Amino acid sequence: MDKLMEYDAQNMKIMKLSNAMLAELPMEISRPRYNRSDLKAGIIHVGLGNFHRAHQAWYLHRLMQEGLAQDWAVLGAGVRPNDAEMRIKLLAQDCLTTLIELDPSGISAEITGAMIGYLPVEENNKSLILAITDPAIRIVSLTITEGGYFIDPVTGGLDAAHPDIQHDIANPDCPRTVFGAMIAALKLRRAAGHGPFTVQSCDNLQGNGAITRQTVVALARLTDPDLAGWIDTQCSFPNSMVDCIVPATGPKEIAFAKQLGINDAAPVTHENYRQWVIEDDFCAGRPDWDKVGAIFTDSVHPYETMKIRILNAGHQIIANVGELLSVDTIADCMAHPLISAFFSKVQRDEIVPYVEPVPDMAPAMYVSLIEKRFANKKIHDTTRRVAFDGSSRHPGFVLPILRDALAVDGPIDGLVLVEAIWAHMCAGTREDGRKIVPNDPQWDRLLSAGQAASARPDCWIEQRHIYGDLTNHPRFAQAFRLWHELITDKGCEVAIQRYIDGVKF
Repeated sequence: MDKLMEYDAQNMKIMKLSNAMLAELPMEISRPRYNRSDLKAGIIHVGLGNFHRAHQAWYLHRLMQEGLAQDWAVLGAGVRPNDAEMRIKLLAQDCLTTLIELDPSGISAEITGAMIGYLPVEENNKSLILAITDPAIRIVSLTITEGGYFIDPVTGGLDAAHPDIQHDIANPDCPRTVFGAMIAALKLRRAAGHGPFTVQSCDNLQGNGAITRQTVVALARLTDPDLAGWIDTQCSFPNSMVDCIVPATGPKEIAFAKQLGINDAAPVTHENYRQWVIEDDFCAGRPDWDKVGAIFTDSVHPYETMKIRILNAGHQIIANVGELLSVDTIADCMAHPLISAFFSKVQRDEIVPYVEPVPDMAPAMYVSLIEKRFANKKIHDTTRRVAFDGSSRHPGFVLPILRDALAVDGPIDGLVLVEAIWAHMCAGTREDGRKIVPNDPQWDRLLSAGQAASARPDCWIEQRHIYGDLTNHPRFAQAFRLWHELITDKGCEVAIQRYIDGVKF
């Protein structure tokens, strides 16, 4: 029996999560051993959602449990209007979080307290800028999604034409973006002689530190070239790889917490696996995360490649299929014989050849690990959540592998089939006839292209903001047409079975 069910059977009182109730928790639930009133902020984290609280904040909490990193507590921040709702929830519970680990063998929980405040969410980001100017803040970290870095899809540089970037160029003291806020704060810090800080991306981008540096420095250069040069030479932007499956929070997750006797408005469920690999490049110091399991290395790239190509691209292999075939969760997809076989064949035949081993882990071993993690039925990770923002995730996760395969004339049928399935998903109708509600920041554009592709498949791959030079690659284009037409005529399952069987057109 799961521990949660044991707790529920005790019919315990449900208490609102707060500092005051921690002493009343059942002994089985871990809680902060450190005095939270003694903590001092050293990190501002922007984009304070479930992943940060289950991953980076957890590592920091573990350090604090050992009496370390007491001056590295987190101040939460957000630059989007909907961040204000999370701020209200977390401040009402003293910025504590209930983490619920969903192990296949049982469920356990702990309360973490590394976060000590949440800055006001403002359109002009004045409070955020002021907070970052404090010399006690030595790291500004980010989980703002892969699409939040304003990357021009054609050049790979800063998308200077984006309306938010244009706003920040015109209003550098009242910026709209987190990057504009950091630049404004760095300008004030330099003037006051406070020195730089480290900008630490924790998003799933290959070379996330290098991309963050590019965005910050390029934006600064458009308003203050001298400041841009100072940022480029003085600030640090370490690359990192982050890994933990963290579903969205809904009524089920809130009910889990209540079964523990905890009324938490924003509990977080997560799998029983974490990994954090970090380039050791911090200009103003850092917590000793390696003492609680993080890996510091000068060679993050192989870890990034393995995780992004096998796990993140793997999510895109199955999530779009799941949406089309009305399979609700990633675990359900892995239990579906056809989808799981599709996942396995694409991974082993078309992804593994372009992934280097890392210490103690060969690519094929990592595929097996991911299959096991994805199959965890206690993780209610919906295909809809994983399929969200495909316009960022396919170019970031899938298409680089496809380019590598094309460059060496390797097999591409499975990867191209993944793209054809995504195109059909974006046409907006499941194979059972139900509508797919918008699920991408560019949904209207994708919907139009997906529907037009039913008559002319090339309409999909002519989206150069996604496919770039692949649009004109004859081998890719021909394979895409064939797969798309087969799905149109016979359905997704017939196409997948044909691929699994190795039947050529």
